[in-house]
Amino acid sequence: MKPTLQIKLSQHLTLTPQLQQSIKLLQLSTLELNQEIDRFLLENPMLEREESSSGSGEFIASLPASSPTATDGAGSEAGAGEHHDEHPDAGGAEGAFDESVDWSSAGSAPSNRKDDDDEDVDFQAIQAASTSLRDHLDAQVALSPLSDRDRMLVRFVIEALDDDGYLHQELDELFELLPPTLEFEPDELAIALRHVQQLDPAGIGARSPQECLALQLRTLPPSPVRDLALVIAEQHLELLAERNFAQLKRLAACNDTALREARELILTLDPHPGSRHSGEDTRFILPDVTVKKIRGRWTVQLNSDAVPRLRVNQLYASLLQQNRGQGGGLSGQLQEARWLIKNVQQRFDTILRVSQAIVDQQRQFFDHGEVAMRPLTLQEIADQLELHESTVSRVTTQKYMATPRGVFELKYFFGSHVATETGGAASSTAIRALIRQMIDAEDGKKPLSDARIADLLGQQGIVVARRTIAKYRESLGIPPVSLRKTL
Repeated sequence: MKPTLQIKLSQHLTLTPQLQQSIKLLQLSTLELNQEIDRFLLENPMLEREESSSGSGEFIASLPASSPTATDGAGSEAGAGEHHDEHPDAGGAEGAFDESVDWSSAGSAPSNRKDDDDEDVDFQAIQAASTSLRDHLDAQVALSPLSDRDRMLVRFVIEALDDDGYLHQELDELFELLPPTLEFEPDELAIALRHVQQLDPAGIGARSPQECLALQLRTLPPSPVRDLALVIAEQHLELLAERNFAQLKRLAACNDTALREARELILTLDPHPGSRHSGEDTRFILPDVTVKKIRGRWTVQLNSDAVPRLRVNQLYASLLQQNRGQGGGLSGQLQEARWLIKNVQQRFDTILRVSQAIVDQQRQFFDHGEVAMRPLTLQEIADQLELHESTVSRVTTQKYMATPRGVFELKYFFGSHVATETGGAASSTAIRALIRQMIDAEDGKKPLSDARIADLLGQQGIVVARRTIAKYRESLGIPPVSLRKTL
């Protein structure tokens, strides 16, 4: 065929830089949002934080009225069949400057700044100041009446311990790591291990869970209960874990009362004695919204500590206004600052609207708990607020709600459903709550099987298969029936 040139008109979706930024800010968590804002503050001199901390009232009052078109823009890349209005400020040249607006306080939002005393607190330094397991053990070794040679071996064994305080390497393997020039003997290393096992906390230096529990039991005063617990820990710990009480009573030659007391004593022991000194990374959650019951209605409010308070730098804005046409790059940075302020406002307006819609749909949960949770999908909230489902998905990801019943991620209130005999539906969260209630109230000597739980739910009109019960039970961290049996 002969090549030809054709001209035709077509429509396609274009995401403006402002719309892209709006989408990005909406899907960020609170921590990621603050990091992104800090980056803008470093790069853009036209943007600054508001120093005052007057609370959330001013920000909430300055939020634009709920507009399905404006808010839907945050997730408008989802489909070509939807309308995609640009932001009101997106029109015109990107470097344009509006002289009629006082940008010294426009778009301000509540500050997350605290008093000076609070800002000076270095939580990372406090966490790092906690004593590690090796430091704790080394401090005891330094005070022990050991020779320098023995102290060296003890510290060598301490370095081989894991974070839980266990020694997983064989002594023969450790002995091969010692310098030959020091001429250590294998017996000296075994003696050093016994010194380590006498340190605090009890159970340190064990080579197995059985030895760890036995070391802790040997620190207790002798008694019939302790002696029986020691025999079980050293010889029959697997039978105890399997709850094979019949065989355990036969092998240990004891009755139900003695076995019950020994088991209770073993349960008080710590199978991970070194974990209390491990430097765990503690993560804190800052809720985006809070829920309170006001005049009989559950109402959502923005958490002022989670909302940054931003404004355009008044000094630079005044200089730019006085020298119109000579601002150079400042005009573009001013426009970027205006975009960011409005997009942050739009982000929290969308979060507030979606959160209130969720609370309205799940008000029975707030009144009665998990058993009253109703099935809810992202599409239902999207249809109610005239948003796209992808927008609701972004809003509910890594955003948290503080309620009288605890702090929950917004996605917690959505879930699958199970049909009922009456033609309705029950939330999977409510079914999990019912399963937990049944297991908490069961007879320990005759625990409920998954099939029996399915039958009990069927009597309440909830049709659930046995394998579904097993899946829900495992998600709750509840062991199977064989491991829930008690004496």
